[in-house]
Amino acid sequence: MLRRKPTRLELKLDDIEEFENIRKDLETRKKQKEDVDVVGGSDGEGALALSSDPKSREQMINERIGYKPQAKPNNRSSQFGSFEF
Repeated sequence: MLRRKPTRLELKLDDIEEFENIRKDLETRKKQKEDVDVVGGSDGEGALALSSDPKSREQMINERIGYKPQAKPNNRSSQFGSFEF
């Protein structure tokens, strides 16, 4: 097996700026989540409101992953075709 020299990685200014922006976004999201937890935790209704509506949770997940479910017809002809006996 042939050995090669290690690849040199260079850190550019754009990379540093992108990292800082992402880190700031994550920190703000974390603070917002903590604020929601504090408000929801004091009433006890915040956590229940999120878990009591599974349809909206399912819709959020579907939107996030890009899944668009199609309505399924419930008649037999759509399941088995138009067979005639």
